[in-house]
Parts: sequence; structure tokens; C-alpha cells
Amino acid sequence: MAADGGTFEDPPAEVLAEAAAAFGLLASSARLHIMWALAQGESDVSNLAGRVGGALPAVSQHLAKLKLARLVGSRREGRRQVYFVDDPDVVTVVRLMVGQLAARAEAVPTPVRRLRGTGA
Repeated sequence: MAADGGTFEDPPAEVLAEAAAAFGLLASSARLHIMWALAQGESDVSNLAGRVGGALPAVSQHLAKLKLARLVGSRREGRRQVYFVDDPDVVTVVRLMVGQLAARAEAVPTPVRRLRGTGA
């Protein structure tokens, strides 16, 4: 942060690229739902698929992408692979964003609208 406390210095390009990659992965509602579920506690792929309503192979592919980005980690428990959040700061961002949107949806009972100018 700048000495005057009123402005912020630009982060290095590498940091911005890493943030953009993380946001890009979380731009998928399925991966966002998986992160939300894992923020509540560890789970195996079968339980996650049931919770997020996805097919087992699709959820497994999403987990692989999240794991490559080091947002999710895993460990073996017998024959099961158990997944967990590997970056608690990302959980903070996910909880904040989803929580804010959920609160707005409750306050104004209208369908969730797409953000303007995002192409979403």
C-alpha cells in the first residue's frame, strides 16, 4: 500500500495472472459449487457428485483441475480419495461472494440476474 494510505500499488503481473487463473476456474458454477461443498468439510468424489448433482466423471474432472491449481488437495483413506480445500483464502472469497449474492436474493425476491458486461 502506498505511504499516503489512499492508493494501492499495482501487484506484479505474475500475481494478477495467478488471480485471473483462480477466478477463471471458479467461473464454472459446478467448480464453485464443489468449492462451496468442500468449504463445509472434506469429502470423496461420490459424495461430492451427489451433493452438487453432477456425474461422477465430470466432478472428478473438475476436482482434477482444482487440484492442479492447488485450490483443492487430496489424500488417500483406504480405497477412497478424500478431497479438501487447500487454499483457505479462496474459501473466504467464495463464501463472501456467494453469501452476498444469497443475501441480496433473499432481500429482493427476483431471479438472480447476470452481471452486465461480463458476457456471463
